[in-house]
Amino acid sequence: MTGMNKTKFFSIHISNFKLDGGAMFGVVPKILWQKHYPSDENNLCNWALRSLLVDNGKQCILIDNGCGDKQDEKFFSYLHLNGGEGLMGGLKKYGYRPENITDMVLTHLHFDHCGGGVRFSPDRTRFELVFPNASYWVSREQWECAIAPNKQEKASFLEENLIPMMDSGRLKFIDNNAELFPGFSVKIFNGHTVGQVIPFVEYRDRTIVFMADLMPSTAHIPIVYNMAYDTKPLVTLEEKEEFLKEALKNDYILFFEHDLYHECCTLKETPKGIRADKTFTIQEYFGEPN
Repeated sequence: MTGMNKTKFFSIHISNFKLDGGAMFGVVPKILWQKHYPSDENNLCNWALRSLLVDNGKQCILIDNGCGDKQDEKFFSYLHLNGGEGLMGGLKKYGYRPENITDMVLTHLHFDHCGGGVRFSPDRTRFELVFPNASYWVSREQWECAIAPNKQEKASFLEENLIPMMDSGRLKFIDNNAELFPGFSVKIFNGHTVGQVIPFVEYRDRTIVFMADLMPSTAHIPIVYNMAYDTKPLVTLEEKEEFLKEALKNDYILFFEHDLYHECCTLKETPKGIRADKTFTIQEYFGEPN
C-alpha cells in the first residue's frame, strides 16, 4: 500500500442509541439473543454508533458518520441517544478538523450511517456539507433506492440527508466491487439494503473489514442472527455465510459499527459454526498511532 508505514486508524465513538431487541434479531427468540445482548424493561438494547477514520498519508477517509443533529426532538426521543464523544469531538481528539477529510465513504444511506454528513448552516436557513472538501462516496444502486425508497425503508431514508449531497456536486458513485484508494477496497452486499458497500482496508499484512449492517455486532455472527430490518433476509443469510468463510480463511479483523461491547474481533471455527474469537479495539491490537 502506498504510504503503508504512514497509515493510521482511529475509531470514533460518536454515540450510543437504543433499538428494539426483537427488530435487531429478527426471527431469533428473545430467550436466546438476550444471553448475548441484554435489553431493558422496554425491550430496548443499547447499540454503538462508530465511525472509522483511515489516514494513509494522502487520503483522509471517514467511513460513515452517525445520525447528525438536524431532526427534531420527537425524532431523537425514539433513539435515546447516550454516551459517546460526538463526531466532531472524536475528530478533534485525534487532531483532525472536518476540512481535513478528503473522502466520506457511506456504507449505505440509512439515517444512522449518513446523517452526520449534512448539517444546518449557522443561521439554519439551508443545509451544508459537514466535510466541505470531501468526496461523498455511495453505491449507485443504494442511491437510487434511497431517493425512490420502498415502503419498508422509507422512514430510514431522509431527504435532508440526501439532497444536499447531490446538490453539492461532491457525490460520487460506486458501481461495482472496486479499489477506491490504494489498500482500500469495497464490496457490495444486498441483503440488508440494496447496494450496501463494505470497506476492506489493508494494513500491516492484515485486512480490517468495516462491518456496517452486514453484521452489526459480534452477536450477529451466527448465521440466523439477523435483523428484521433486512430487506432480503435470505440474501443476508447467503452473504454472511460466504463472507464468514472468507473472513475465517483470510484471518480478517472485523470492525463493528454498532456493537456496544466489542469494537473488533477475529474469528474461529467451533462445533456450532464460525464464532467470534479474540475481541479488542483497533488501538489495543495495533498500538497507539504515531
